[in-house]
Amino acid sequence: MRKLVVFIFLIAVSASLFSQKDEKVIFTIDDKPTTVGEFKRVYEKNLDAINDEESKDVAKNLDLYINYKLKVKEAYKISLDTLPSYKREMETYKNQLVAPYLKDTTTLAKLVKDAYFRTVNEVKAKHILVRLQQDALPKDTLEAYNKILSIRDRIVNGESFGEVAVEVSEDISAKDDPKTGRKGNKGNLGYFSAFRMIYPFENAAYNTKKGEVSMPFRTRYGYHIVKNEGLRKSVGSVEAAHILIRDTSVVGKKVIDSIYTKLEAGVKFAELAEQFSEDPGSKSKGGNLGKFSTGQMVKPFEDAAFGLAEENSYSKPFQTRFGWHIVKLVKKHPIGSFTELEGELKEKVKRSAAIESSEKALLSRLKSQYTIKEYEDAKEILNNKNFRSINVDSLQHTLFSIDDKKITQEEFVKYTRNRRHKPVFVLYEEFFNQQIIDFYKKDLVNIEPEYAATLKEYEEGLLLFELMQQKIWDKSSKDTLGLQTYFEKNSSNYKEQVLDSIKGQVINDYQNYLEKSWIADLRKNHEVEIKKSQLKKLTKYYRKED
Repeated sequence: MRKLVVFIFLIAVSASLFSQKDEKVIFTIDDKPTTVGEFKRVYEKNLDAINDEESKDVAKNLDLYINYKLKVKEAYKISLDTLPSYKREMETYKNQLVAPYLKDTTTLAKLVKDAYFRTVNEVKAKHILVRLQQDALPKDTLEAYNKILSIRDRIVNGESFGEVAVEVSEDISAKDDPKTGRKGNKGNLGYFSAFRMIYPFENAAYNTKKGEVSMPFRTRYGYHIVKNEGLRKSVGSVEAAHILIRDTSVVGKKVIDSIYTKLEAGVKFAELAEQFSEDPGSKSKGGNLGKFSTGQMVKPFEDAAFGLAEENSYSKPFQTRFGWHIVKLVKKHPIGSFTELEGELKEKVKRSAAIESSEKALLSRLKSQYTIKEYEDAKEILNNKNFRSINVDSLQHTLFSIDDKKITQEEFVKYTRNRRHKPVFVLYEEFFNQQIIDFYKKDLVNIEPEYAATLKEYEEGLLLFELMQQKIWDKSSKDTLGLQTYFEKNSSNYKEQVLDSIKGQVINDYQNYLEKSWIADLRKNHEVEIKKSQLKKLTKYYRKED
């Protein structure tokens, strides 16, 4: 019974057939109107699940919808919308429902296309880093920027990128490490594709022309410059297995050579991996490492794995900083078409920092869409180091306004109370932008009809579920005396069977009885008026559609 109620009335809005002009009233409950458009949206959605003609009858469906509205009215009357559980559920649902509206769709589509291009084409890049804390003061930020700018000038004027990187880059991978014997990469990051680097870095590498050095850009690590060394078509990804011997000495070389001899003699790769490999994460799986693409493994390993042409072929022993390996190609995975990868790429973009550009585009649009005014006199509190200690009564000046909504100094100070790790000018910018987004989220019910309708239907459906729980479902399962009385009065319908043997059926019948009695009472206590002319037009309209 519960599933049936939720199925019929907890309806999600899809692209419906009704016109926005369907503002005529089809029925009223205590003078409160319900429009033709609202009923049509629900009726048309349910048509997909109705097979027999009788169930498609417009008048019968209207009667059911009136019953639904009567129940919802009762739920509000007894304040079910004030329950903490209801409020929590609605807040969770609102956050889910609003999420797609917080992205600029045009920007998102471009980001997905960019991601596909960057999946198909790998970029080779070098970089230099000047580190900077995310919450650095303006003077420190300017100092770091000027430093990286002067480094760029040296390279543009002819100095070797690699030599300058070794001298000044604050990315430790650029320099040799005498303690471990690791050779520095001189800023050379090799080839990488979409989602392999933090988004601002990826974006700069791909957007810089081949052979040129980018202007300084900032990430959470500090300021960078990047040199684009060119593109190449991506080789896709591979699934591979390996055998690892960690000893990098002559002894380890002898061990790996003996394993290779066994492979050549016909012993299975998986058996040798399980017996000899010193990689605990893969040896129990026959050495299988799963699928990976370029940039995910150390270069000698990557070269060996991608250098194998045929599935089930394996390399000769080779060395990396981890030890001696033999790698086997399990399967090659070429890159699919845009159509094949679009959905996956869209989800990756949404989870990545790239989506920030979509959010910024939305924010920029909202700033031009709303009338926003900042009050410079009120903003003077930002220059007060002790602004958090100012008396609340002195914080009632309007800091800025969005259309007719005024945001006070007090609201900003409250926002900063548990955010002391950031400079005040950063906090103000965050607060300012968040207030615009919050205003937009509340405004969605006025500017997005689908959002408003979906939210209303979920609100009502959730209330109805709670109401049915109280009025019907709990009563039918807990009121054993009422159930027994109902069974005895209607025993002729059950062919003299005992209650315990058919309890499920009797409970279902008892629920239907309770609901019908309850609906009858609701109909008596409320004035329902159906606009017969509109019902007649609707019936005629759907007969034509058939």
